Amino acid sequence: MTELTKRSMCDLGRAIGAGALDPIDITTQFLDAAEAHPFGPRIYARLTRDRAMAEAAAASKRAKLGIRRGLLDGVPVSWKDLFDTAGTATEAGSALLKGRVPQKDAEMVRRASAQGLVMLGKTHMSELAFSGLGLNPVTATTPCVNDHAAVSGGSSSGAAGSVAFGLASGAIGTDTGGSVRIPAAWNDLVGLKTSGKRLSKEGVVPLAESFDTVGPLVRTVEDAAEVFAILDASPAADLRGATLKGKRLLILETTAFDDIRDSPLAGFDHAVSRFKDAGAVIERGAIDVVEKAMALSGILFPVEAYGAWRDTIEANPDVMFGPILDRFRAGGSVSGVDYFSAGRALEMYRAEYLAATAGYDAVILPTAPILPPNVDRLLSDADYYVTENLLALRNTRIGNLMGLTGLTLPTGIPSVGVLLQTPPNTEVALLRLGAAAQIALS
Repeated sequence: MTELTKRSMCDLGRAIGAGALDPIDITTQFLDAAEAHPFGPRIYARLTRDRAMAEAAAASKRAKLGIRRGLLDGVPVSWKDLFDTAGTATEAGSALLKGRVPQKDAEMVRRASAQGLVMLGKTHMSELAFSGLGLNPVTATTPCVNDHAAVSGGSSSGAAGSVAFGLASGAIGTDTGGSVRIPAAWNDLVGLKTSGKRLSKEGVVPLAESFDTVGPLVRTVEDAAEVFAILDASPAADLRGATLKGKRLLILETTAFDDIRDSPLAGFDHAVSRFKDAGAVIERGAIDVVEKAMALSGILFPVEAYGAWRDTIEANPDVMFGPILDRFRAGGSVSGVDYFSAGRALEMYRAEYLAATAGYDAVILPTAPILPPNVDRLLSDADYYVTENLLALRNTRIGNLMGLTGLTLPTGIPSVGVLLQTPPNTEVALLRLGAAAQIALS
């Protein structure tokens, strides 16, 4: 990895603006690195070199004319392989969609391209986005940057790998139960889960549409803020003067620490200590309604997922990875009455959660209670697969169930993140808090 490919998106953008770097050279270096890297084929499902070079050339021309469209104009990123891209296959990590070529870009791709982000390619992912592990024997399993024998986390597995291995400056993924935050945490990145209806999902292959969200995986909170602003078509959050001093943070004790492993606990405790040193007021507390909401996830997620995919799956089920197929089919055994009842209960639980946390600037918890599991053992040990798959997304799923905004930050312990969660549509406030937290952790 060269120094250029280690730099943040905003650093690259500033260098382009200063005339020190050219988008053509930056893009060429990332594409060449992706093609030469031994894990390149396990990170990228396909590169889009022709599109990337055309977009980079246009950005280069704008830079020379002094008409850049923004800080990130000319900066190259990767896209999870469930964002539709005109003329380029979008297969969502599944043989069920092999050869599917959309006729137009997804709304988020169009918006990013209009602001000058350069598309490097489409990244591998968990099959149809229905796993937090990133294990995909059907297409490819992206390795974790800290343990090449382990999974990278999912479902935005290749998205995280592209940034962590220096094959993209940033990545755009999706998060239904933790699919941005888990791979970000396990690869020592920043991951932003946006509010449920904040960013358009038009042209995004769905999983469970009530819970699907779009978000970036990047190196810094500043990068996350700039990418979010582009996707949201809003001004970027002003991170200047961000501080933790006097901020009230609640450690969520309900569910989040059950069966937690030593390293994730140590990383979280380290983060809490640094937040205290920076002046944050830390409290601990249980929120009983979280446990009640978690009990509904086995109803809500599988029913939505199977409802969206049943006909496609049952037309060709043998091409799917068995555990993912089973997870989808679990939705078929839930009655309509139970699903409707669960949805109504969740609305009530969300209101109770927001009332219980209203006096805090954020709720904090370990992003994941486990480290990235070993690939070979996941494939050979069924019990291990089930245990690790459920634990991987357990903490992050709280945010999706409650409809929250979430930001995971690296703690300094490899593959361990700390998660900050705030109410829906508070991305700007969360990013300011996250900027201060990142400084404290550094």
